[in-house]
Order: sequence, then C-alpha cells, then structure tokens
Amino acid sequence: MSPVASPAPSEAPSPTAPHPPISAPSRFLGRQPILGAQRHLFGYELLYRACKTDHFSGDPEQATREVIDHWLLLIPYSTRTASFVNCTRNTLTEGLVTLLPPASTVLEILENIEPDPELIDCCLTLKKQGYRFALDGFLPQSSRAPFFHFADFIKLDFHAAGYDLRSEVYAMAAGSGARFLAEKIETEIQLRIAISEGCTLFQGYFFSQPVLLSSRVIPQNYFVYLKLIAELHRDPASLRKIEKLISADASLCYRVLRLANSALQGHPGIVSTIREALLLVGDDAVRKMVTVAMAGALTAHRSPALISMVLSRAHFCELLAPALSLQPAQLYLLGMLSLLDALFEMPLSRILETLPITPAMKAALAGDDSPRSLALHLVRSLEACDWIGCEKIQHRLGLAEGAIAAMYAQSLRWASTMIGQELP
Repeated sequence: MSPVASPAPSEAPSPTAPHPPISAPSRFLGRQPILGAQRHLFGYELLYRACKTDHFSGDPEQATREVIDHWLLLIPYSTRTASFVNCTRNTLTEGLVTLLPPASTVLEILENIEPDPELIDCCLTLKKQGYRFALDGFLPQSSRAPFFHFADFIKLDFHAAGYDLRSEVYAMAAGSGARFLAEKIETEIQLRIAISEGCTLFQGYFFSQPVLLSSRVIPQNYFVYLKLIAELHRDPASLRKIEKLISADASLCYRVLRLANSALQGHPGIVSTIREALLLVGDDAVRKMVTVAMAGALTAHRSPALISMVLSRAHFCELLAPALSLQPAQLYLLGMLSLLDALFEMPLSRILETLPITPAMKAALAGDDSPRSLALHLVRSLEACDWIGCEKIQHRLGLAEGAIAAMYAQSLRWASTMIGQELP
C-alpha cells in the first residue's frame, strides 16, 4: 500500500504504541470526605486547587466554574455519596450549577453571600429541581435568615467559631430542619463536643486531609469554541451547526456525553451519536457547559498536532463507515473517543464507565474484532505507517488501495481546515 501524507520513518510512532507521547497540563481538585457519627461516608466537598497545594488561591468565580467543569470530566457518577460544591452568587443565578446532577449535589452558599429576592427565587427553583443546600461557615446574622427556608445543612467552623457563637447559630436555626455539619474538626475532643451539641455530620483533618485529584487538560480548539458560542446565542440555534461544531472538539464531545449520562440517571438508555446526546440534554445545558468549559480553555496549552490527530481519526472512520455498513455519525464518534485515554492519561476502561454509549461501541474501543474496531485498527496502522497491517485490513474489507489512501488524505486535509492550519 502506498504511503499517504505520512511522517518520515524515523519520526513514525511504533505500531505497538499508536498514541504519540503527550505532555498535557494538569488540573487539580481537592476532595475531602464528609462523615456521619458512625464514620460512614456521606459525601465529599469538592475544593478548587490551582496547583499541587492544599489551600485555595485564585478568583472564586473562576474556581467554581472550573470545579463544575472538572466534575464533568473526572468525578464518577454516584447517587450514594453527595458532592458539596462551593457556589458564588453568579453560578447560582446563571444556572451553571444545573450541569451537576441534583440527586447527588449539595450547593454550598458561601458566607459572604447575602440573600436578595433574585437569589432566593433562584435557590427555591433549584430546590424544586432536587438540589440540596448547605450554608457554609454560617454566622448568626439576622440578614441571612431567609436562607433557612431551603437549607438542608448548616456548616459550623469549629476552628473559628467558639461555643457562644455556635449556640447562637443553634438557636437561630431551631425549627428549620437543617442538619448541622461540623467542619474543621481536628481533634477527638472537638468531635465529641460537636456530637454533644447535635451535629450529625463531620469534616476535617481529624478524619482526612483533602485528597488531591488531577486530570490532564484536553487541548481545546479555540476556533471551534468561538464559533460555538456565537451559534448558541442565535435564536433559534441550529442543531445541525451545533452538532458539527461540537463534533470538532474531543473535550466537548466527552462533556456532552457526560451530561447525557447524567440525564439518563435512573432511566435505561444509550446514545449513539452526538446529535442524540444534544437532543437529550437540550440547548440550555450545552450553553452552560460551554461557559464553564471556557474557564479551563482560557488557561490550557493548545496542541494543534493532537487536535489534528483526533479530528483526522474521527473523520477517517466516518468516511469508512459505508464500506462497513455502519452509520457515519456513529463511526465519527468512535474515532473521536478512541484517543481519550491518551488525552486524559488514564485507563480507557475507567473513562468508558462514565459514558452512555452502546456496548458494541465500548467493545470496539476496548479492541474487539468487530467491524467498528476494524476501522480503528486501520487508522492506527495508517498513523503508524504500518503498511502491511493496512494491506491486510484493506483486503479484508474488499477495498481498493487508492480508496483508503484517498480517504486518509481527505481526513488529514479536513482536520487541518478545522483547526485553521495549513497541511504540511
């Protein structure tokens, strides 16, 4: 089989290592457990971390958006443990928190947020949708009493608040039905005092320091982001155009599928294409998703070579679909997802657990012997300049040598066009 737009032999990746080495920036998230009196796990507080340090630094607005986006990319779905997320006023009123599943999310209202009619109405709406609320570091100020109408948890800082201050909070919250959560518990004596005062949930270094989670930042195609933002603000928005734009960015595809998985919680169902996922989650959720994703995109290091590889692989699989009697949209998604393990630098099996795709597609990504998997084997052979492997698959599919060469060349040109670069 003739080479097609291939790298020089000395630069070609090994056939046994289809993914090129990647040095992607990391993003970090602290996760500290929240326990019950019997030390059972109730949930985790998700804490923004700008780097590998156990303290907060940065802008609260940016931090909340990144925590939400990090959850979309990394945190496993679970209805058994709650995720406590610090919220600014804007993330509540703009509805960005609705990207998180209501059944397992507790929205923490920070101590510097004052109630106003718009915020209270917004919180009551979120409460009806199934979200729970925690008042973080609560102080006995009469101006904050309106928060008691929907508070499920009141967090008391045992490091900063003395007995007299805590007693005022207990008296003020009497009859609200909210559970008291003692935070910053550092000694067994503090734990015993908290229990004697009626606290039923506990958090602090006495139990565990925050565990630092990290994930690789998927390179963002900024050109696609700008066009997508413009399209999402059209009235009405074009589903076809939105689908096309999202299909040009692996990180957006993954986020949409995660949103779809969240929407399917408690209901059997799978999605086979990006369009099906978009119809499931709706325009509003996609618009919010792009907003929080931009928080990470603004600081991510762009890798045109990696983006080009993801796009060309997806488009090649799409072009090959008719020869395999498969749907092009499904094969495109398959190609797009096939590099997620390299992008995230984590096992593919762990990633696939979070996606509502068909068992057949998961099996193909895992390397079975299906026609779908054959498409991935072929494109990987092309990327690795494994012409013997290409020829075997070509004969198995009954395709002419020139047809595969033309499809691969077309996919390379298309990927270069999508990221706005000239093809070398």
